[in-house]
Amino acid sequence: MTNLVGGWIMDNKNKANHGKEKMTNQQGHPVTDNQNVRTVGDRGPTTLENYDFLEKISHFDREKIPERIVHARGAGAHGYFQSYGTVNGEPISKYTRAKVFTNTEAQTPVFVRFSTVVHGKHSPETLRDPRGFAVKFYTEDGNWDLVGNNLKIFFIRDPLKFPDMIHAFRPDPVTNYQDLERMFDFVSQSPEALHMVTFVFSPWGIPATYRHMQGSGVHTYKWVNEEGKAVLVKYHWEPVQGIKNLTQDEATKIQGKNFNHATQDLYEAIEDGDYPEWELYVQIMEDGEHPELDYDPLDATKLWYKEDYPWHKVGKMVLNRNPENFHAEVEQAAFGTGVLVDGLDFSDDKLLQGRTYSYSDTQRYRVGANYLQLPINRPNHRVATNQTGGQMDFRQDYGEFKNPHVDYEPSITGGLKEDKNPGTEHEPYIEGKLQRKAISRPNNYGQAGETYRRLSDWEKDELIKNLVSALSGCRKEIQEQMVEHFHQCDSDYGKRVEEGLKMSMESNKEMMEDAAQAADKMGHPSDPY
Repeated sequence: MTNLVGGWIMDNKNKANHGKEKMTNQQGHPVTDNQNVRTVGDRGPTTLENYDFLEKISHFDREKIPERIVHARGAGAHGYFQSYGTVNGEPISKYTRAKVFTNTEAQTPVFVRFSTVVHGKHSPETLRDPRGFAVKFYTEDGNWDLVGNNLKIFFIRDPLKFPDMIHAFRPDPVTNYQDLERMFDFVSQSPEALHMVTFVFSPWGIPATYRHMQGSGVHTYKWVNEEGKAVLVKYHWEPVQGIKNLTQDEATKIQGKNFNHATQDLYEAIEDGDYPEWELYVQIMEDGEHPELDYDPLDATKLWYKEDYPWHKVGKMVLNRNPENFHAEVEQAAFGTGVLVDGLDFSDDKLLQGRTYSYSDTQRYRVGANYLQLPINRPNHRVATNQTGGQMDFRQDYGEFKNPHVDYEPSITGGLKEDKNPGTEHEPYIEGKLQRKAISRPNNYGQAGETYRRLSDWEKDELIKNLVSALSGCRKEIQEQMVEHFHQCDSDYGKRVEEGLKMSMESNKEMMEDAAQAADKMGHPSDPY
């Protein structure tokens, strides 16, 4: 069996390098840095003229139709969120002026979509994969989308790498095999992914059901108060039902009986009145670079540890109503990390800023330019805009007091006018060279090793078993690189993977070769009809 790219390796491994493999963009321009977007300083923010990134991500957003590029397999439900109004005993208004948090009387309607990330629309819900956890709040100030995952970190920290990451995690474009060697080939050259790999290949990579998994905003955001002062925040959803994960063997047994068990579990629980609940916690950090930390707090591959930055309970979410039409609600639900309300703001997290462009761009392509007019996406707050036209534009009311002849601003003849800012604008100070550069504190191995050490014994055993199984089919060079990474994370971690690979290589190779012929040998003949 030839790995990675089939016979190409054997045919071309000894050919001279003529430079023809050098990367360009689709304009034929040489790509000299495919790892970092251009930012002000090494921490950001990102600048709009990142042409290579914008072209790359825009093309990526349009690769598949009509299925979502990622998060295709999903389920959803309606419910409400209610704020507790305090943070660690203090009024929440000290930190944010967002009414969704300060108004404790309101039950804010929500729609939540759970999903798997990499695999297709009808893939089994038992596959090892991060789970999406996206919440749309229909607040009194308009929509807020908190778009996250069940795990609290991500594989990469720079958005320029996202299309490559997903390509590597997907089937071979020639054979259409789901080949884990492709994933580890990418990961072995992207050590920032080691932390996420440690979670995904442990039992945390297969939640038992959607009702029993955590959620997280993953990224660092900001809360802004009335005075325009900001703090950094991270969001965490904790299931009141408790957290349950599966071993690989348990998931395999479930998949043999039901490949959409999580969708069924969620739907039937709500139908039976067993409404799932989550409490929302936040971590708060003073805005700034925090040089005392050995990581950058904006880095999406890192956790803020509870002992350093405590979790504070700020509200509860209850899901109590199933969709009436799966396509109209679950499939056409469109989320975006840029959908924030007053009192909430962005940090300079590069990956967050890249996603903020990509998500809305994807929705305009996948659902249409007027995707926000669909009932599942439309805010409860009135909409008054000069944006008109496009496919499926069916709005009639563009503003109660708007002159219908005026579709521009500014105007003195009855057009729409700017609103008053409800608080002082948050104006962070930015200074630095415009550059394409990685962050100065990557610390790619520290937290991955700490996560390994914090796993329980059975979780460690499952992690090593799953990694050894996945890496056994990879080329030796990739195995060696991954083992070196694991040693950098933790010596015991690396040692156990290395020893496991040595023991499994021969037996696993024989099993994979036999499996390709098993269906023909085991099939039962039938007469034609």
